[in-house]
Amino acid sequence: MTVKIAPSILSADFAALGQEVKSIDKAGCDYIHVDVMDGHFVPNLTMGPCVVKSLRKCSDKIFDVHLMMTNPDDFIEAFAAAGADIITVHAEAVWHLDRTLSRIRELGKKAGVSLNPSTSENALEYVLDKLDLILVMSVNPGFGGQKFLPSQLDKISRIKKMIGSRNIDLEVDGGITPETAPLCIKAGANVLVAGSAVFSSKDYAATIKALRGNG
Repeated sequence: MTVKIAPSILSADFAALGQEVKSIDKAGCDYIHVDVMDGHFVPNLTMGPCVVKSLRKCSDKIFDVHLMMTNPDDFIEAFAAAGADIITVHAEAVWHLDRTLSRIRELGKKAGVSLNPSTSENALEYVLDKLDLILVMSVNPGFGGQKFLPSQLDKISRIKKMIGSRNIDLEVDGGITPETAPLCIKAGANVLVAGSAVFSSKDYAATIKALRGNG
């Protein structure tokens, strides 16, 4: 299994965000993870479609846009137009998940669903065939730099079994370090989101390599 690394620019230097995106691209990341927070669904504010549009010219890598918002349906078209490649919404924030995922795909983008730590994987059961990515939050979303919640490992394993032979990425976000990454990979994850681990390091390339398990 090839493990993909998706550095979260939430932990990057916002005063040099374009350069940071270029740096992680050069360092060998697979996805560029964009955490969009609205101050309602999670207790923080980050960035919107205009920032994504501005950063799009800095890298050809996949823009993995994670909408931590109470009203993601109102912004899906804007993020799609801004250059998102994957748009992930929270199961807890969407009234009509099947409809939302269908709309993302209609716009030519890959569709993802994220689950908070306390949310059961049962929320995925009836939408599996409309998913390209499942994101398991291994911290309570809203802030970077939190500690990994080991309770999510069993959930990752159960979701891996649910996916079966479907072509769905299984992504984990929260507290990912060279120490916790192997646990997630063993449980079945193939995409790891890492913010603090990458951007607080002196060598982005070495850290990305270590997260893949070949550092």
